[in-house]
Amino acid sequence: MMQKLLLIGLCCLMVVTCSKFGGNPFFEEWKTPFATPPFERIQLKHYMPAFEKGMEQQQKEIEVIVDNADAPTFENTIEAMEKTGELLTKVSSVFYNLNSAHTSDEMQAIAKDVAPLLSKHRDDILLNEKLFERVKAVYQQRDQLDLSEEGAMLLEKYYKNFTRNGANLDESQKNVLRDINKELSLLTLKFGENVLKEDNNFELVIDNEDDLAGLPDAVIKGAAEAAQQRGYEGKWVFTLHKPSLIPFLQYSEKRDLREKLFKGYINRGDNNNEYDNKEILAKIAALRVVRAKLMGYQTHAHYVLEENMAKIPENVYELLWKLWEPALKMAKTEAYDLQAMIREHGNDFKLEPWDWWYYTEKIRKARFDLDEEMLRPYFKLENVINGVFDVATKLYGIAFSERTDIPTYHPDVKVFEVKEADGEHIGILYTDYFPRASKRGGAWMNSLRKQKRVDGKHVTPVICNVGNFSKPTGDKPALLSFEEVNTLFHEFGHALHGLLSDCAYPTLSGTSVPRDFVELPSQIMENWVAEPEVLKSFALHYETGEPIPDELIEKIQQSSKFNQGFITVEYLAAAFLDMDWHTLEDTTLQDVLSFEEKSLDNIGLILEIVVRYRSPYFRHIFSGGYSAGYYSYIWAEVLDSDAFQAFKETSLFDQETATKFRKYILSAGGAADPMTMYKRFRGKEPSIEPLLEKRGLK
Repeated sequence: MMQKLLLIGLCCLMVVTCSKFGGNPFFEEWKTPFATPPFERIQLKHYMPAFEKGMEQQQKEIEVIVDNADAPTFENTIEAMEKTGELLTKVSSVFYNLNSAHTSDEMQAIAKDVAPLLSKHRDDILLNEKLFERVKAVYQQRDQLDLSEEGAMLLEKYYKNFTRNGANLDESQKNVLRDINKELSLLTLKFGENVLKEDNNFELVIDNEDDLAGLPDAVIKGAAEAAQQRGYEGKWVFTLHKPSLIPFLQYSEKRDLREKLFKGYINRGDNNNEYDNKEILAKIAALRVVRAKLMGYQTHAHYVLEENMAKIPENVYELLWKLWEPALKMAKTEAYDLQAMIREHGNDFKLEPWDWWYYTEKIRKARFDLDEEMLRPYFKLENVINGVFDVATKLYGIAFSERTDIPTYHPDVKVFEVKEADGEHIGILYTDYFPRASKRGGAWMNSLRKQKRVDGKHVTPVICNVGNFSKPTGDKPALLSFEEVNTLFHEFGHALHGLLSDCAYPTLSGTSVPRDFVELPSQIMENWVAEPEVLKSFALHYETGEPIPDELIEKIQQSSKFNQGFITVEYLAAAFLDMDWHTLEDTTLQDVLSFEEKSLDNIGLILEIVVRYRSPYFRHIFSGGYSAGYYSYIWAEVLDSDAFQAFKETSLFDQETATKFRKYILSAGGAADPMTMYKRFRGKEPSIEPLLEKRGLK
């Protein structure tokens, strides 16, 4: 039930046969292969009736549990709640996946309408006094119950979910909490919608061919195709989507245009227009303070971190400062080098943020004889996909085969069946990798159905990987940048976490783990990308089929620590900003720009670098699940760097190590304490040294 109550993202998918609701596919048993969603049959008109009926059904199921005359037990209370809400999770899983990956104005209107209803529904369950009394009764006898480790964790999760969501409040306080939750559900939704609108509304239109100076041919062709699609015949269009933005910043010789595009990107949500997010995020931050104090916590960060590995804000700040000082020192050295390069080119202007990518590429070329465009021909999307599949096969013995008989929601989407080495079905993986106006930015993994076991039957997972990678242009296939390759491997790691889950309960299965542990399975996958053995297997020239030459691999490895000061500093600055917003104790609305400036001045961020996510478009923390949690990526990098050492100490595909990682990390979900699971795999707590070494910060 706990994951069902979140209703976004990681949801279970169950079949419901209900003939009297004929015509709405959500009320029918899905006859598709592996009961995957029949996307071709699902229409906008189907969502709201399914949401309403799903909430109604779950409420009736809860009433049955509450009215049970028998004494509360683990089976008739906790496991019974775990089985409620099948229809609601069925519609939620489809709707919220598509609202991120293939939305429309109509879908966003439905999301606005349903958000307060779902907020009320969730509160009606978690603030149900009689239901909580049953949960508490079971929890109080937990030491006498002969529960499995997973069962004990499930009971713990349920009890905390009630207490952390207002079950112990009086009626007046509960009403305040309901109002806060309702308002936050709408504000966070609006924040994300505004960023998407800003992403799609900005365009840099070029009508003078001279203004394309320095840009690679493939980038120019992509811009021409984008212009044609938008009705600009004979022109070129660049957008804020990363495959368009980053190459322009790296290669355009037109400094004024780099500045225009860069500022378009960093000013999203801060243009004082109808999509401005400053007032919205100030309200979100203030409401989170009010809610935290209502629940008895000092700050929102204290509330969030209690359930994470970090536990308290002080631990997060300690890690961030430990990394910040060497990273900032390195970034200042990099800035000095870039300024020197500017002078070498006969210029006397001061290095600005929109110059960083451009002159970094020139130094990379001069120092390592390497630039991104030398690598792209070896990273054809289909080959990269085969490469990440091959790594998983070598590690875990699993196999992937494309299925063309399973419905998809967009022509760009591909579907793969995943099997064990003996042919046993594991799950289904959807991949959706190209940007479009209907898709939010970034890359992510979601579940259309979570793995679980119901009455002895194993329900297999249905997983999505979504990205915004470089599209095919002209007669060339999709050729990825090295960063995009890393991102694809990263998100596939999340997919493996969902696919290889082996848990009884959906609340604990797959990626249902603390936020600062969930990035371990994703980030460890990135470690295999640059290994020569792995690169040779998939980095094949798209025209000749020749594997990437040794000299290019050597250049990749030699340059692996290059620009790490910048990369680490812009990330850490965002992590500090997140923590500063969520360690607020003041409930008054903040002046967003002043608050942000003070936060970044406090850490000494140099003017040549802009924080990775400015507050008005920081979707992770104001419309995603990472509030007081953006630090998780670097926290998990401590884990993944240490975990990969276990392979380096044996061999790249050591079967004993891979089997332990699958058993104790990937398959275990959230069935045990994260550090306990990590030590079962590694035999010890993680060390920070491998991370410092990998980033060149020692």
